Formats: sequence, structure tokens, C-alpha cells
Amino acid sequence: MDLGIAGRTALVCGASKGLGFGCAEALVREGVNVVIVARGAEALAAAAATLSKAAAGHAAAPFVKQVAADITTPEGRAAVFALHEDFDIVVTNAGGPPPGDFREWDRQAWIKAVDANMLTPIELIKATVDGMAARGFGRIVNITSSSVKAPIDILGLSNGARSGLTGFVAGVARTPLAAKGVTINNLLPGSFDTDRLKGTLAGAAQKTGKDVEAIRAARQKSIPGGRFGTPAEFGAICAFLCSMHAAYMTGQNVLVDGGAYPGTY
Repeated sequence: MDLGIAGRTALVCGASKGLGFGCAEALVREGVNVVIVARGAEALAAAAATLSKAAAGHAAAPFVKQVAADITTPEGRAAVFALHEDFDIVVTNAGGPPPGDFREWDRQAWIKAVDANMLTPIELIKATVDGMAARGFGRIVNITSSSVKAPIDILGLSNGARSGLTGFVAGVARTPLAAKGVTINNLLPGSFDTDRLKGTLAGAAQKTGKDVEAIRAARQKSIPGGRFGTPAEFGAICAFLCSMHAAYMTGQNVLVDGGAYPGTY
């Protein structure tokens, strides 16, 4: 299927590895120009090199540009827009806040979580949607979390901040922007085989004294799909949401979790 987005330009955040990289790779393979941003310069450069090889295989010869910056800061966002100003596609993504007991989180912990996982996506939306509307095409995909649908008790910071973003998107996606070709959707990952998951499993092993492979196997068994997702398949779903075929989808929360969420709605 031709997604109809070759030649468009995308900003993909947190794209040096994991789900962000999966999204960037899927878009590049569709002929989309990408600007990737992440904090780690070395990992980002390696990601850019891999993406450039993928870009070379497409007839549209998309470009790959990189910005080593913290997108959650005004300075980081300024660096991105100094390199490239007009984006047709924006994929927002920032590392989730740490787990813990809500009794231990002070105001600063909450501010940091809200700043990264709610206010930063809002700032990126604000900076790009009017230009998208003027050009008659725009796609914004926010990578949030399955915890928006099924809150996880130890991830209260994430539950709160991402739910705030979800509420905001539900409103702004249904403004006149929708009639001007701009869609805004959220993509909710469950358990994916990323470095973050590996770290979570290692932490659980250390805390319980159990073998990490045993914990991994048990976690996979609890998922109806019987496995963890891959960044590549997550990226493919993201690319579809950015496509011309998804023009009638906006304000939606797309859950990708192998069937782990047990609810009907």
C-alpha cells in the first residue's frame, strides 16, 4: 500500500532508538524526509546513519537530519526549528518518568513529568499545527502509553501527565483543524522489546531475586499475543496514522499491546 506521504517532512522525537526510531524508520521507508532528535549524540548519529541507508533505497531520496538536544526544553525545541521550520508530520515522544510510590514524589517530580509528557507535546503541537492547516495537510502522533487506558499503580507520574495530554488532544483534535486536513492522534504502546523494557525487567529481577529470563517469560505469557512487540511494527502503525489513508481518524487513542488490555472499550 502506498501511504501517499513521500516527500513530506517529519519531526520524530526520541528517535535514536526504540519506538521513536521504529517510527522514523517506517517513515523514511515511505519516502518521508525526517528530522530526528534525541539527547544522546552518539546514539543519534548511529540512528541517522542507519536511516540514511534506508532512505537511499527509496525513489524519493528523502533526507535525514539530526539534532542532539533535549526536546523537553525551550532551547532544544529552538534548535530543532532553527534547523527546519515547517513540518507536515510530528511524532512526539519523551522518556517516561520513573516508577515509585506517590508519597515520595514532591512538586518538582510532578512538574518534571508534566513538562516532559504533557507540556512538551503541547508546545510542539502549538508550534506546527497552524502551518499544517495553511498547507492543507498535517499529522501529529503522540506516543503515550497503555497506562492511559489501564493505569499502573507504580507509574502514577506517567498516568497523570499522559492522561492530561490525552484530554488536551481530545479537545484540540476536534477544532476546525480537522476540516483543514490536520489530524492529531495518540499511539499507546504496551510492552515492546526496547531498552526501557529490558531495564524494567532487570530491576524486577534485582528486587525479587528471580532470574531475569524467568521474569521475561512470565511477562510474555501474560500477554495474549504471547510476545513483546517490536519497534518496527509499532513504527508501521505510526506511519499509517501519518498517511493519507488515515485522514478520517483524529482524536483517537490507538492501543498497541498484543491484547493485554482486558476491557471492551
